[in-house]
Amino acid sequence: MSEERSAPEPVTAVIDAAGAWLPQGLEMVEAGLTAAVDHDGALSEDAVTTLKAGGKRMRPMLVLLCAGPDGGDAAVRAGIAVELVHMASLVHDDVLDRAPLRRGMPTVYARSGRGAATSVGDQLFATAFRVLVDGGDHEAVAELSRTAVDLARGELMQRRGAFNLRLEESEYFERCGLKTGRLFEAACVLGRSTVEPGQAGVISLFGHRIGLAFQMLDDVLDIAGPPSRTGKARGTDLLDGTVTLPLIVAAAIEPALLESDLHRLDEASAEVLCDRIAATGALNQVRERAMGMIDEAKAGLASAGLDSEQRQLLELIADGVVLRYS
Repeated sequence: MSEERSAPEPVTAVIDAAGAWLPQGLEMVEAGLTAAVDHDGALSEDAVTTLKAGGKRMRPMLVLLCAGPDGGDAAVRAGIAVELVHMASLVHDDVLDRAPLRRGMPTVYARSGRGAATSVGDQLFATAFRVLVDGGDHEAVAELSRTAVDLARGELMQRRGAFNLRLEESEYFERCGLKTGRLFEAACVLGRSTVEPGQAGVISLFGHRIGLAFQMLDDVLDIAGPPSRTGKARGTDLLDGTVTLPLIVAAAIEPALLESDLHRLDEASAEVLCDRIAATGALNQVRERAMGMIDEAKAGLASAGLDSEQRQLLELIADGVVLRYS
C-alpha cells in the first residue's frame, strides 16, 4: 500500500495472500479517506490527524473482501464510509472517556478540547454519509444509518451500566454487539449487498461474530497490557467504570472482586485490580471463548456463496483477530 503508514497485522497477511485487486482497492479506500477528511472547514486538521494515527482498516477490508474483485466503486465508497464511522465513534468515545491517548498518541480531546473533539466526531459521521449519498446508493445509506443508531444505543448501554460490578454477561454481549459487532456486520453486509437474502444473513453473522471476538480480546488486552503495546494505561476501561467480560468472569471465580470500588480507582490501583483479575485465570477463559467464536464464524462461511479466494481471505482476517492478541 502506498500510504505512509505501514499496514499492521492482520492486514499484511491478508494482502500477501490476495490478488492485486485487494491492495488496489485498499489504496483507493485510503486515498478516498484522505480526500474525504482533507475537505474545506476549520475542523479538517484534527480530522486529518485522526486519520494519520493509523488503524488496521479491518472494516473497509471486510467490505472489499465480501464484495470480491468485481466490487468496484460502490465497494470502495462503502469501505470509506465504514471507516469514517469507525473513526467518528473513536473520537466520541475519547470525549466520553476523557482519554488522553489513542494508539499511543494524544487524542483530539487531549489536543484540542472537548468541544473540538465532539465536532470532529460529528464531522466524520456526516462525511461518511456524504460519501455514500454522492454514490447514490440509498440502500447502503440506510444500512449505515441503522448501524449508527445501534452504535449510539450501545454507548448508552455502556453509560447506564457504568460501575455496575454485577453486570450480567448477557448485558455485556448485547452492548458489545451494538458497539463493536454491529459495524463489523455492516461492513460485511455492505460488501455483499447483491447476494441472496439467506446468504446475506450468513455473512452478517460472520461479521457480528468476529466483531464480538475482537472486542472480547481487546478487553483482555486492557487488563493484560502492557501500555507499550496498547498505547494506554492498563485498566483504562476500569478507570472509566466500564465492566468487561474478564471482570465478570473473574468475579464469578473470586466473589471478593465484587467489593472493588471502581469510583476510587487511580492508575496504580487499577493495575492492582488488573493483577487480581488475571490471577483468577479469567483472561484465558475469555480468550478461549473468543477463539471459539472465531471458529464458529469461519465455519459459517461455507454457505455464504463466496468463491474460494474470498473465503480463504475472510478466514485469514478472522484468524488475524486472534493473532493480534497472541
